[in-house]
Amino acid sequence: MKTAFLFPGQGAQEVGMGNDIVENFPAAAQIFDKANDILGYDLSKLCFNGPADKLNTTAISQPAIFVTSAAVLEVLKCNPASSNIKPDVTAGLSLGEYTALYAAGVITFEDGLRLVQKRGLAMQVAADSTDGGMVTIIGLDEDKVHQLCNEASQGQPINGVNFNCPGQIVVSGAKNACDRAKLLAEKYGAIKAVRLSVAGAFHTELMDSAAQALAQALENSTIKDPADVKIIANIDAQYYQNSDKIKHGLIKQLTTPILWQKCMEKLLADRVEQFYEIGPGRVLTGLMRRINRKIKVINISNCQAISSL
Repeated sequence: MKTAFLFPGQGAQEVGMGNDIVENFPAAAQIFDKANDILGYDLSKLCFNGPADKLNTTAISQPAIFVTSAAVLEVLKCNPASSNIKPDVTAGLSLGEYTALYAAGVITFEDGLRLVQKRGLAMQVAADSTDGGMVTIIGLDEDKVHQLCNEASQGQPINGVNFNCPGQIVVSGAKNACDRAKLLAEKYGAIKAVRLSVAGAFHTELMDSAAQALAQALENSTIKDPADVKIIANIDAQYYQNSDKIKHGLIKQLTTPILWQKCMEKLLADRVEQFYEIGPGRVLTGLMRRINRKIKVINISNCQAISSL
């Protein structure tokens, strides 16, 4: 039976995440201690105690989710009840792709965290210098979302960027265009349109400067070719073939759409049967329910979930 490890992206963060795992498992505490040293500030304190408004910033939430997911992963490896659970393939939603690369053994924890820190800061800077936003559109297919974006655009950038599951597509672009898309959504038959509390227009051309900064950071990072564990790419729902393709994919995903639904459909077509969502929240578990109701995702985000294994 083929097994996939799935890792959440930005938006999965919540105050208190990782706290019970660190209290109960020294291996998880060591991951957070290592992260604090690399980052130069107390990430564990922000994860466990907040405040929420600081944890939710792009610059903090990205390392926070990466480290919390890595800590849960470490416990799975060290815990006798779960140490035999190993992935054949890994996947991560946007930011989660970095944890997927780490779990597949192609990047070290240290390099992964430094890249995520630089990515979060670069995206925050790009967001601060552009006036962008994102809106989740519920209940429309790709064609309708494309038509909606065309009308909402009025010469400003706006596109579908997160194709998460049937009936849930996130659009991203100039703030005014997002405002218009939210108002126009009902006209196109949407059930609802929800503005996301994010810093900017992620996965669009408005993130060009962040992509350039990330490209520089990647030059100083070591990424191995995939070996025993496959990693599926957000940008095209295909498996990464080598380290150059991985670097290209990480840069490109900042300015182009995330094809999560197609990634999961590819894994299902390739007979992956066992899925674990590892890290904070239950976002990916919920998306899979919409992609294929027959597939059960085992969600591992806290001590209770680990003990139930």
